[in-house]
Amino acid sequence: MGKFLFAVVAAVASLVLVESIICNKCSFSLLGKCLNAVNETCPSNSSVCYTGRATFPSLPDFVGFNIQGCRENTTGCDKTTPETLLGVTYNTKITCCSSDSCNPITLSSAASAKMTFSAAVGGAVLVSLLGSVL
Repeated sequence: MGKFLFAVVAAVASLVLVESIICNKCSFSLLGKCLNAVNETCPSNSSVCYTGRATFPSLPDFVGFNIQGCRENTTGCDKTTPETLLGVTYNTKITCCSSDSCNPITLSSAASAKMTFSAAVGGAVLVSLLGSVL
């Protein structure tokens, strides 16, 4: 009976001692700035944090898009893959790491960055409307 009780206590203790990795999560990043950064406690089957980045070779000054979060394993990590969508070529690269918050996020806390983007979109809409009227 004592051995059985010891085995149960050891099993419960090992489950309690398992810690999950904490990763930075960003569902969408534009112009190098994360629009919705949060910390994510990964499920027990996830062992790494990742950053996925899409860049466009034809636009070298464009920072591209990022997503970040938890990943189950390192399959596909540190690999760049060329893709094409609607005739536009872009590269995706996934980098991985295995310690808490090891995938840093650039936050979009600057109001000026949001204003610049809003002004650019607003200007494009205005030009489009004026172009159709004239």
